Amino acid sequence: MYTHITQIRVRYSETDRMNYVYYGNYAQYFEVARVEALRNLGVSYKNLEELEGVMLPVLDYQIKFIKPAFYDELLTIKTSITKLPQARIYFEYEILNEKNEVINLASTTLVFVRKETMKPMIAPDSLLSKLKAYFS
Repeated sequence: MYTHITQIRVRYSETDRMNYVYYGNYAQYFEVARVEALRNLGVSYKNLEELEGVMLPVLDYQIKFIKPAFYDELLTIKTSITKLPQARIYFEYEILNEKNEVINLASTTLVFVRKETMKPMIAPDSLLSKLKAYFS
């Protein structure tokens, strides 16, 4: 299993009238965490798309809200890839607040799609070679 930690500070514009982070903003937090997790491996979304012709649309997104997050809190997002990708890659997320309390749990499933044909494909070797060490 591969795990990476990203931190995001809640901006005022991301909160609602109750001063909670608006629920729709969590998808953006998970995208940032996912991109940074891959970047930490040495894999760039930009290079996957532009150089390798690989797109990664989201197939599934699940989230469970446990506690709210508030303006100016520093959130810690633990992003895990729990199994070696094939045609799909699964990400699991856990967000902790500054008190180290879990405030939500989520997962996303993305599909590897060849840009030219828009058809599913097997995960590129550039990603698999970096992840294999975590699944031995």
